[in-house]
Formats: sequence, structure tokens, C-alpha cells
Amino acid sequence: MRRAAKIDRNQPEIVKALRKAGASVQPLHSVGGGCPDLLVGFRNQNWLIEVKDGSLAPSGRKLTDAQRDWHPAWRGQVAVVLNADEALSLIVGNEASRKGGNPSGSEQKPEFGETGMPLNQHITGKAGEQ
Repeated sequence: MRRAAKIDRNQPEIVKALRKAGASVQPLHSVGGGCPDLLVGFRNQNWLIEVKDGSLAPSGRKLTDAQRDWHPAWRGQVAVVLNADEALSLIVGNEASRKGGNPSGSEQKPEFGETGMPLNQHITGKAGEQ
């Protein structure tokens, strides 16, 4: 039997900020199997967002094994955010990446940083920076 899905401490704050900006938000954290935490719709675009708690040490923000398998296997967009500002930057900023999901247009397996997050999918500061 599967345990109840745990959410990151900052997920309610991120959901509130996204909804305040006019986005629709469907929590997916209970799906399990590495599926991202949120499905977000904004300006006729859909976003899959994995929430990690930016107040934790990098070791506390690592992707689980299931997430490390799921994210690169997904043939669409998926991003990891640490706070509400990053989530808003993702959906509002960077028009080029919103149009195609993968701004480079190439299919490649992501490289994982020391926290276990895919380097090409983690949003830091402005959307698209690494």
C-alpha cells in the first residue's frame, strides 16, 4: 500500500501565487511514480512543475530516484522550482521556451547537478538561466 503523498513546505505558497497570477493549478503530487507536483495552465500553455523547498540545504532538495527516471523520460516540458518567484518566472517569462517545451529543440538526456536536479530544467532567477 502506497503512503500518503508528502508535499514540500512551500508548495501551498507557490500554488497561491500561481493562482493569483491567473493560472489554473492541478496538484499531481499524489500521482507518485516520479510525476511532478503541479500541472499549471497559463495563457493556453501547460506546465509540469516539480516543487522543491528552496529553504532546505541542497541535499534536502534532491530529486528522488523515481523523479530522476521520470523527468528525462517525459517527452514534454518539466521544470523544477524552488519558490514562488521561480514558478512565476517560468510561466510568465521566457516566451521562447513556452512555445516548444525544449528551447534547444534537441532531445537529450539532462545532466544532473550535485542536488540531483536536471541542470537544464532547474529555474534560477530569470527563467532559463542555470
